[in-house]
Amino acid sequence: MNAVRRTTRSLPGLLFLALALALVALTAPAPRASAVTGVSAVADALRKNPVYVDPAAAAQLSTADADALARQIKDANKPLFVAVLPADYPTKNLFTDLRTATGVTGLYAVRLGDRFDARADSSVLPRTAVQNLVTSVQGESAKTQLTDFTDRALTNMGGKAPASWGGGSTGGSGVSSTALIAVGAAVVVGGAGAYALVRRNRRRHEEEQRAALDRLRVVVDEDITAFGEELDRLDFHPAEPGADDAMRAGYERALNAYEQAKSAMADARRPEDVRAVTQALEDGRFSLAELAARREGRPLPERRPPCFFDPRHGPSVTDATWTPPGGAPREVPVCAADATRLADGHDPAVREVDTDYGRRPYWDAGPAYGPWAGGYFGGGILPGLLLGTALGGWMSAPAYAADYGTGYGDFGAGGYQGGDVSGADFDPGDFGSFGGGDFGGGGDFGGGGGDSGDFGGGF
Repeated sequence: MNAVRRTTRSLPGLLFLALALALVALTAPAPRASAVTGVSAVADALRKNPVYVDPAAAAQLSTADADALARQIKDANKPLFVAVLPADYPTKNLFTDLRTATGVTGLYAVRLGDRFDARADSSVLPRTAVQNLVTSVQGESAKTQLTDFTDRALTNMGGKAPASWGGGSTGGSGVSSTALIAVGAAVVVGGAGAYALVRRNRRRHEEEQRAALDRLRVVVDEDITAFGEELDRLDFHPAEPGADDAMRAGYERALNAYEQAKSAMADARRPEDVRAVTQALEDGRFSLAELAARREGRPLPERRPPCFFDPRHGPSVTDATWTPPGGAPREVPVCAADATRLADGHDPAVREVDTDYGRRPYWDAGPAYGPWAGGYFGGGILPGLLLGTALGGWMSAPAYAADYGTGYGDFGAGGYQGGDVSGADFDPGDFGSFGGGDFGGGGDFGGGGGDSGDFGGGF
């Protein structure tokens, strides 16, 4: 009985304690959303919707604005992913990790506090285009920045939206089962026709790629043969009088490059595969130039790109002004012989190749020559060199990346198109080849050598 009285008298105290605890829970600061929103959660949200706004960054973009942006992306049917994250969200490997976790080929844009950056698979948008888009919206407010970036990106990028964004419930719509059956039958018939069309288009595309590679193979084989002849003319013997370890190492690098080029060409299955071949040849020719300088007692040459007019001329020695027909003047790297020709008012010795319209300079011969030139000149110089030429125009088109990669060092893996589910099968170089996927560099895929984890957000 006493125990009952004690329990009854203690009830007000228990109620007071419960109320106090409830007040503490209500007034205590909520746990930070950024602490629990991992990359996997962000990726899961982006697989369902093109725009994700972290709860801790809700002040950056309203729900209405986020929904409007998502509708615009879905209506355009493009694989553009937008994430708005808090300012202190970890940036190390963010793009690579997000792309891996999402598993969908596309363009990824992230607003992090007041900073902004983006990355893309090369089959969707070339790296130079990403860089230019990011730079064009720096310093804007979140809504303006994301709207402007989306507007501009959707007009340039390739690919289609992932299937995981589509589909709605028919529950409560009042549609009869008979109508649904009829629609389903039409979808089956239409789907079969669409599948046949896709297969036919894919076969035609594969045939075009094989034909382009066959034509390109002739030119690349000429390059390999010319390099082999240079090795023979050098007539270097590792045991010859005056040969030192540096000479022997340079000669070995040249020989390895020759073998690597032959092996890569034998394994080539698509036009973009020849980039590895011409890159090896460019490395080999520079090794030969160093070896020749050492044998002759001359200063070692500066590492420069090959002669623009014909990479078989070897490393360039200077830059000269050149104007393509109908284009603007620009500085191009040239060998000594072509520099003299231009200075004397003569035409340079241009590399011409066979086309359906006769012999033409390689920059007017077809889009397959983008990867060929990309191996020689790399990503930093090629777009400016080809500006105003037919090849430069082809390479700037979104469709070009899907067919050939960008041609200058930014090729996607596995042949996935925008919106395809590739999982982890993608080129991490697209998402930070220098910075490990960190933020930074205004979309320049790696922050331009910035510190690890640096967001950058522009130049």
